[in-house]
Amino acid sequence: MTRLRQLSVSDVNDPALAELLDRSVVPDPDIMQRVGEVISDVAQRGSTAVAEYGERFGGGYGRIGDAALDGAVDDLDPAVRTALTAAIEKVEIYQRSQIPVDRVIATAPGVEIARRWAPLRRVGAYAPGGKAAYPSTVIMTVVPAVVAGVAEIVLVSPALPEGGMDATTMAAARMAGATEVWTIGGAQAVAALAYGTDELAPVEKIFGPGNSWVTAAKLAVFGKCAIDLPAGPSEVLVVADESADPELVAVDLLSQTEHGPDSPAVLVTTDPALPARVEEQIDRLLPDLERSETLDKALADHGTIVIVPDLDTAVALANRYAPEHVTVLTTDAGEVAAAVTRAGSVYVGEWSPESAGDYATGANHVLPTGGLAGAHGPLSVQDYGSWRQVQTITRDGLEGLEETISTLATAEGLTAHRLAAQLRVGRPQGNPP
Repeated sequence: MTRLRQLSVSDVNDPALAELLDRSVVPDPDIMQRVGEVISDVAQRGSTAVAEYGERFGGGYGRIGDAALDGAVDDLDPAVRTALTAAIEKVEIYQRSQIPVDRVIATAPGVEIARRWAPLRRVGAYAPGGKAAYPSTVIMTVVPAVVAGVAEIVLVSPALPEGGMDATTMAAARMAGATEVWTIGGAQAVAALAYGTDELAPVEKIFGPGNSWVTAAKLAVFGKCAIDLPAGPSEVLVVADESADPELVAVDLLSQTEHGPDSPAVLVTTDPALPARVEEQIDRLLPDLERSETLDKALADHGTIVIVPDLDTAVALANRYAPEHVTVLTTDAGEVAAAVTRAGSVYVGEWSPESAGDYATGANHVLPTGGLAGAHGPLSVQDYGSWRQVQTITRDGLEGLEETISTLATAEGLTAHRLAAQLRVGRPQGNPP
């Protein structure tokens, strides 16, 4: 059975690729409008509105106490607890390597600029929930905050259909270091984090992926607080040549479309015979997977195979597409991967499945989607703080700068700017000589 549409192109400018390349993380205008109404309501009515939306749309509303969180950890299956501990440790190791280092630069005699970083005080982390639970996302959003030194880390996640938060998610929040855990979901959760309620203090920045409603809400509150990135559907692009094992190509395409029916899966290959072999493996693997219906729809609606003349074209297309995940299954996988410069996370060779990065290596799986990987990278400890410039100038240093200051301030008509420098060095007021 053929599920994925197939294209054959000679270069990345082929018009046949236009639909593939034209994607965005911004939800449709109707969702944006409706989310705006929710946010406005929460901003005005606080907890009452959040609770009403939780009852109406699901997601719940309530803070989970320390005893319940400790109990969730105590009740964990030992194997799951060991796996969570290992994942947390790996993320800590990788994030500690990214802690920013302050620097002081002298740009002229008597002129020093220090670049200093400090952690945020209070952040919010959104972990998807409801029908499915993502304790791994709890780890990816909370652990970097702990490493950064953020004092208050608020984890929110939607309630299960039967109510309450998933127990593994609760345990992961406790183990990772969240200081507050709330059962809230959807746009109302984002609004509560941004504007606060009578029970929940607002945060400075919101992290974590979610559905279209969560993404729309993050975009809508940006300005009231900061956000990491708007998140679109999870996506994968596999670069493969004639050496690729079709079974591995198939399972790598399946592993990301498992996230939802709108998740794109793209195979770019130099081997015209590979697509049919990959489709055969998908037919074999798909029936035994738990989310087979979701996978089938994702592949049918958003699955694409692109046949290209050479690996240079394959890499050029990968960089043009700028996907969340790129898997390289070629003879010279390391060399090809090094040329991929626009991707959230790159997986090199047959022993590097995307699931390793999702759960176990320590890399962060909160990544840019929808082409944003061209300008943004994976979530990191640096995202949980901010930089500032601290400028120290001596009298001699200012005397050396005064003419430049006065000339440019005069050119812009900002005479108070000019005066601020002239008064300090005792130069007569007026235009520079």
